[in-house]
Amino acid sequence: MNLTPLAERFVLHFGEMGSRWGVNRTVGQIYAYLFISPAPRNADDIVEALGVSRSNVSMGLKELQSWRLVKLVHQAGDRRDYFETPKDVWEIFRTLAEEKRKREIEPTLSFLRDALMDAPLDEDERHAQARMKEMHELIDLANGWFDDVQSLSPETLEGLMRMGSRVSRVLEFANQLRGAGRGRG
Repeated sequence: MNLTPLAERFVLHFGEMGSRWGVNRTVGQIYAYLFISPAPRNADDIVEALGVSRSNVSMGLKELQSWRLVKLVHQAGDRRDYFETPKDVWEIFRTLAEEKRKREIEPTLSFLRDALMDAPLDEDERHAQARMKEMHELIDLANGWFDDVQSLSPETLEGLMRMGSRVSRVLEFANQLRGAGRGRG
């Protein structure tokens, strides 16, 4: 597949963004190429389209597989491995969010839990632990919310996202109703 100017811009952009997201440029480019490809691609296709080395492609594909962002597929009569991204963008979004949580959020929560178990040595450590406890509670709350969001159907999640700031007005209204209910009594 020769890259059209639009496809090339997309692939190059994802390469640039990959470095900001914690993966190298080639991994970002491989992902973008597979994402826009109309059919699964093998490593030779990727090497040819992107002009990168075979070893970089192999390492990039392994990294993308470890993130569960590409999957291996086989084609009848062909012994080569082919790769594709999930078709559903919501599945990609959920997978990426799950992997980020597994790699970034869970280790932080684990560290904070361990740090909060230590007996503070002095007032400075008591203060530090109090701040860490606040952080732990916030991250734990967000983690629980993430679990709830992960269980929503793509249609419900999309609707929630499209509501944007209107969600806060609904919550403010609900809080007012709760407050009015407490006043009666």
